[in-house]
Amino acid sequence: MNRGTQTKLREITSKLSEILEQDTDEQVMVFTDDRTLKELCGQINLLLLDRQRMKAEFRKQEIASKKMLSNISHDIKTPLTVILGYLEIMRLHDCEDVALQKVEAKAKQVMELIDQFFTLAKLEAGDKNIEMVKININELCRENVLGYYDLLMQKDYAVDIMIPEQHIFVQGDEDSVNRILGNLLSNAIRYGSDGKYIGLFLREELDFVYIDVVDKGKGIEPQFAASVFERLYTMEDSRNRSIQGNGLGLTIARNLARQMGGDLLLQSEPGVRTVFTVKLRRYPNR
Repeated sequence: MNRGTQTKLREITSKLSEILEQDTDEQVMVFTDDRTLKELCGQINLLLLDRQRMKAEFRKQEIASKKMLSNISHDIKTPLTVILGYLEIMRLHDCEDVALQKVEAKAKQVMELIDQFFTLAKLEAGDKNIEMVKININELCRENVLGYYDLLMQKDYAVDIMIPEQHIFVQGDEDSVNRILGNLLSNAIRYGSDGKYIGLFLREELDFVYIDVVDKGKGIEPQFAASVFERLYTMEDSRNRSIQGNGLGLTIARNLARQMGGDLLLQSEPGVRTVFTVKLRRYPNR
């Protein structure tokens, strides 16, 4: 093999590696009179075209699946809403039947799960309306903590709150931020009960604002840290009915944070300190 052919092969190899690493839709181009090299490039480009078609079909099927899940969730939610309505009417008419109360409680659990599926399906299909506005994050943090204040006092938690007096503004959707904070605070109470501690710390940097929700419970082992954001993943403790979760809350919370241009991060030292951090874009000063 002559030196010119070797050089062209290296060019082909380098370009192919670049296309695969960067996941682009380019093709391999080589300028040569060598018939064998031309045929090689032709076969490589046919494979790349097949790959592009497979990617496009996968994306199409993925969007269709998410749309289907959204529609199914909606179709199940409608009759369940009617059932809950009738159960509430019966309860309001002084029906104290224990079995009825259990049915109503279970129906509400199913309704909550379907609502979570519906929300996640809409988020992943891009159908969720995220309205980006200027938010006073100090006030939002205070309101969310106050919502759990009575429960924390009943459970004899030590509460540590650090929210600056100076107003800090973020870009975000208020309902989404409330949902994220509500999920993190309820999880800290549910899974961090051993430590009897909850903390919320608001801090800011140049372009981003951070909200740390801290507990001192059992924590999360390093091998499970990435998995807690996966759909339907629940920790071992979730088998205990008193602290049961459905495995969708953190998935939704991270998805919402990322759609607002931020993120949801985790650091945990089991038995010492677990920190979920909401990262949000700071509102630009103009």
